[in-house]
Amino acid sequence: MKFKTLLFDVDDTLLDFQLTEKKALQALFQEENVTLTDEIEATYKKINSQLWREFEQGKIDKTTVTDMRFSLLFEQLDKKVDGKKMGEQYRHYLGQGHDLLGNSKEIIERLKPDYDLYIVTNGVAKTQYQRLNDSNMTPFFNYIFVSEEVGFQKPMKEYFDYVFERIPNFEREKTLIIGDSLASDIQGGNSANIKTVWLNPGKQHPIAEVKPTYEISYLDEIFNVLEQ
Repeated sequence: MKFKTLLFDVDDTLLDFQLTEKKALQALFQEENVTLTDEIEATYKKINSQLWREFEQGKIDKTTVTDMRFSLLFEQLDKKVDGKKMGEQYRHYLGQGHDLLGNSKEIIERLKPDYDLYIVTNGVAKTQYQRLNDSNMTPFFNYIFVSEEVGFQKPMKEYFDYVFERIPNFEREKTLIIGDSLASDIQGGNSANIKTVWLNPGKQHPIAEVKPTYEISYLDEIFNVLEQ
């Protein structure tokens, strides 16, 4: 068997974060009596993505991301809000979102007998655990590594060092990371010197300096990779 250990990202790899995010934002804005327009949603996503990118680069901590994103958003709407409180309520709504991405659960069920499966995810531990538990995915994984608990985040080498030290009989050459993010999953895998699978359903253009070992459009194509 070429591969033994499979490391799976969560958001937009196993669980449909885009849908979860939309539902959570709608609930939050309804609570604030503010209409969530497409323009406001797009602005939020831009701010949020930039903050998480800075977090992944080690420039800011996770608390800054979760406490600042709504303050920054509503500043652009000329409205002052308690960003920390809104962030907490938003994470409450996020935690309730556990929609599977396609047939991801069936795929994991098929993989479980033959591979050692692990979760590698950036994010808030409480939220990620709740979503994985509610989706009934948790039992299929040997361990769940959340950046908040690790103390480092993808793509940092220290994150992967922590993960590898805790996988029994770890073999780097038999390990594969699967995820949708070039910046965290693929760059992280490259830096950690393991093979990578980029889940790219939107046919995004790759970044020249970040090259995945394999590229797939749908998660079930992972079987083609594993059978090569």
